[in-house]
Amino acid sequence: MSGAHDTEILISGGGFAGLALGIALAGAGYAAAVVEAGDLDAALAPEFDGRVSAIAPDVRRMLETLEVWDGIAEYQTVTDIVVSGGTLEGGASPFFLHIGENDGDVPAFDMVENRHLRTALLARARRTPGLSLLPGRRIAAAASTPAGVTAQLSDGASATARLLVAAEGRNSPLRDAYGIKTSGWSYKQWGIVCTVAHERPHESVAQEYFLPSGSFAILPMTGNRSSLVWAEREDLAPGFLALGEDDFNAEIARRFTDFLGAVRVVGPRFGYPLTAQLARDYVARRFALIGDAAHVVHPLAGQGINLGMRGVAALAEAVADAGRLGLDIGGTAPLEAYQRRHRINATLMGATTEALNRLFSNDIAPLRAVRETGLGLVNAVPPLRRLLARAAGGGHGEGAPRLLTGGRV
Repeated sequence: MSGAHDTEILISGGGFAGLALGIALAGAGYAAAVVEAGDLDAALAPEFDGRVSAIAPDVRRMLETLEVWDGIAEYQTVTDIVVSGGTLEGGASPFFLHIGENDGDVPAFDMVENRHLRTALLARARRTPGLSLLPGRRIAAAASTPAGVTAQLSDGASATARLLVAAEGRNSPLRDAYGIKTSGWSYKQWGIVCTVAHERPHESVAQEYFLPSGSFAILPMTGNRSSLVWAEREDLAPGFLALGEDDFNAEIARRFTDFLGAVRVVGPRFGYPLTAQLARDYVARRFALIGDAAHVVHPLAGQGINLGMRGVAALAEAVADAGRLGLDIGGTAPLEAYQRRHRINATLMGATTEALNRLFSNDIAPLRAVRETGLGLVNAVPPLRRLLARAAGGGHGEGAPRLLTGGRV
């Protein structure tokens, strides 16, 4: 289908970040269009993505402000987190870190199945005035000039905009087309993800268990279910994924121990290589990166989606503030403001997850003793526990983008 699509903000990618940015900017009065190569409705099926996301309190406030949160079908609030180490042979370490309701003003976070979040975002996008959804096509070529952006779509249509945003994921074609380089590395691990039914209730407690080969997270879901996020060596993970049902359940049970009673996997298993990647720049002329196109971090801290949404909040605010001042919304000033504000947060998060993975995913005896003792010491000092919890919950202080504090862009 040929034709022309004239808009103010053109967004390539209809995932979490792309839809959220479109909703935010259309809600601020700008014409926005989201181009998505795939079928938006097909991405809602359970077999498309079996993962869950840990939504931090600041990101929940943002989703509430955008009128997305009420559309989420179900979620599980997590009130306590227990972090420990150990080995399969020796069991859990006696030292652990427990962050929970007894830590005063530490906020809870919410576990949401990705399909439910995607459903709520898509429904909100479809009823947002000023936001156009263009599924089943991609941006085949784009060029930025001092006056604006012109793009050619794969269906033969053309598009113009004042700002082009890539929300295409880690392998962003537009990022490459605009000459933005990335730095990254492989963790030589795979992430194994599945849903597990268990005999006993989880009591809203998330468990993060660090084994020498990688982290093993048990994340509460509704009912007597939990999402398992298991980081395993890349040479072993395909073998685990290929096991029959009984053998795979036995491997899961070895790592769960017996605190939740009998366990069994329900639904499909998913596996994917774990990598880190940071774009060297987040902006170019009339062009910006958000979400995984800008940064990919290790899932052990559960911060990937939160980091992506915080970037959305920062870019939406920079664009809206420029418009209020009569500036060009796709010009250098708002894009540099976005980059300054968000890149430091993303770089710090990337460095933190890298350090945690290196510290915990090994079996060097002296280092294991230091880290396990350190967990015990932090657990014994309530102010340190609260500091860690607030950081994970999005404690930005007064400099947070307005969407993250419940305000409008």
